[in-house]
Amino acid sequence: MPAGNKAGFRETSLFGHESHIPSSEVLEAIENTIQNVFESLAQKKAPVLTVANRADWRNIEFKDSVGLQMIPRCPTKQIRSDCPRSALKFALMLKILSMIYKMVQSNTYATKRDIYYSDTQLFGSQSVVDNIINDISCMLRIPRRSLHILSTTKGFVAGNLSYTEEDGTKVNCTSSATAVTVPSNVQGIKNLISHAKFMLIVEKDATFQRLLDDDFCNKLSPCIMITGRGVPDLNTRLLVRKLWDSFQIPIFTLMDADPHGIEIMCIYKYGSVSMSFEAHRLTVPSIKWLGLLPSDLERLNIRKDALIPFTKRDQNKLASIQKRPYIACQPMWRKELEIMAASKLKAEIQVLTSLSSDYLSRVYLPNKLQFGGWL
Repeated sequence: MPAGNKAGFRETSLFGHESHIPSSEVLEAIENTIQNVFESLAQKKAPVLTVANRADWRNIEFKDSVGLQMIPRCPTKQIRSDCPRSALKFALMLKILSMIYKMVQSNTYATKRDIYYSDTQLFGSQSVVDNIINDISCMLRIPRRSLHILSTTKGFVAGNLSYTEEDGTKVNCTSSATAVTVPSNVQGIKNLISHAKFMLIVEKDATFQRLLDDDFCNKLSPCIMITGRGVPDLNTRLLVRKLWDSFQIPIFTLMDADPHGIEIMCIYKYGSVSMSFEAHRLTVPSIKWLGLLPSDLERLNIRKDALIPFTKRDQNKLASIQKRPYIACQPMWRKELEIMAASKLKAEIQVLTSLSSDYLSRVYLPNKLQFGGWL
């Protein structure tokens, strides 16, 4: 960040483990940003906001211990108030900064959806709001929660786990026959207790529910199951990281044998480009790929007519994943991706029901976990 941008005072915390920033510091960071705008106006210069160019792979570095993280001196781009292409974004960033300032002052919270619906005509779409909030978080070097912006939770957790929420509510997943919604304030949960031997991240809700119905969390050995129900939201990723920090137990992933499933697994393990500025709080590089492996399809003699042909989008997604920096240090993963690329076929986890209705929980997972069938 340029020396003139006072919002850059929090240089270290962007790459550190700090998870909660005092309200006074959040307010000061916003005030410094607005002061820069006023100073530019006083000098009869067009104000600009300087943000990291976080969507560019060239600004991302890969570290085994962290995953994908933004390079320390990341190239920036300017959101100019005098440029037709960026003037609207400049105005919207100031609008959302104003809303954040008021929420921090009054100790109130809002979801990204709340912010969008406060003026749908002004913002235009939810994705515009989401992108600006991430830019603000990165620009100020302050986690979203400390900006008083809540993420909508869609993930579920089940199994051998109990904890206390920030408001004192006790949650016992162990005694619950159904899944519990991932908490909206993961940083605030405490008194985590578990006797789980491992954690299983399941890509899809349908598979997660089937394993719950089969009482998988208790049959083999006590475990914790989590699903982000597709691409995981921020809270689900935070919870996976919190459980890893708390219990240090093996974490396995159960995904479809397709490029989309592999992409989702990589988000849990290595993070995403768009959220690389918060990598230390979101990634768990020790995560293992349990299944469904492309090599499993041949090993289990899955019928070819039960597999799904690749689309052009699948081919492009797989080619993109194969070029990523973390694949170079995962030779076994690379081999699996090559098998998938050569076959041009994909499979959902449900394909195992072609062998027997309960094959996943009765045979596949127990054998994999017992004999070390993970990568």
